[in-house]
Amino acid sequence: MSTWPASLEQLRGTVGIWTATHESLPPGRAGEIAGELESLGYSALWIPEAWGREAFTNSGLLLSSTSTIKVATGIANIWARDAVNASNAARTLNAAYEDRFILGLGVSHLPLVERMRGHRYATPLQAMRDYLTAMDAAPMLSHEGQHPYARVLAALGPKMLQLGADMTDGVLPYLVTPEHTALARQAVGDKFIGVEQAVVLGEDRDEFLRRAHAHLEIYTGLDNYKNNWRRLGFKDEDFVRGGTARLCDAMVVHGDEAVVLAKVNEHRQAGADHVCLQVLGGEPRTPPLEQWRRLAAVV
Repeated sequence: MSTWPASLEQLRGTVGIWTATHESLPPGRAGEIAGELESLGYSALWIPEAWGREAFTNSGLLLSSTSTIKVATGIANIWARDAVNASNAARTLNAAYEDRFILGLGVSHLPLVERMRGHRYATPLQAMRDYLTAMDAAPMLSHEGQHPYARVLAALGPKMLQLGADMTDGVLPYLVTPEHTALARQAVGDKFIGVEQAVVLGEDRDEFLRRAHAHLEIYTGLDNYKNNWRRLGFKDEDFVRGGTARLCDAMVVHGDEAVVLAKVNEHRQAGADHVCLQVLGGEPRTPPLEQWRRLAAVV
């Protein structure tokens, strides 16, 4: 067994939550959501970076309001800051909050990079390789400069998975099936794998499909996800905006607590070390507190 950073080792065999719903609260109250998840026993809170708060200041807000839960960026966009900034910010947060910060990095997507940020979406694989190389060479003379931290990579295809195995502590596949989790395990060896899994808890079939279609609407327009779904056997006709029912059933687990637990266990049996659940509530920006509480009793 390889030696993982402390924050990842403590996630082995656990379940976390992936959400941006805390951003519906003012910054000073965002920690209330992290505190609720911590009290429920979830091991980690994974947060995105897109149209909302900046990843590192957001993480600091959540870490400062909690004492045990890990806070992980899922993901911090490499086009949002240079490699020295990312490396040094990760070291400071992790040292300040007793190894509770995990840096998840990703190349994002062409529309978010070019239209939103004004950068050129260069070859993603090479851009990430160069970024990680620059992070490894980044100087830091502050007290925490030698303090280790966990770094994982958003990875779907075989080349990015291999880069995660070669240059980071592990990978975070998003919008995938247990079949993909098995492929990721083959690719990364004994490195950490944290898998995101979307969930609609309960509800009838029509309501499930409404929430799943709304969830998949943006992703079915992004090439990185469509390319990965093709590798998993889906066809272009599945990528209508919001996805077909077939794609919804594959990407979003629907059922009661036992069904969700069974899906978590499928990912574990396929090689996942940690599963973070993205619970799709009735309103996308409202924290699904009731569903989190129900699932916490089981997972």
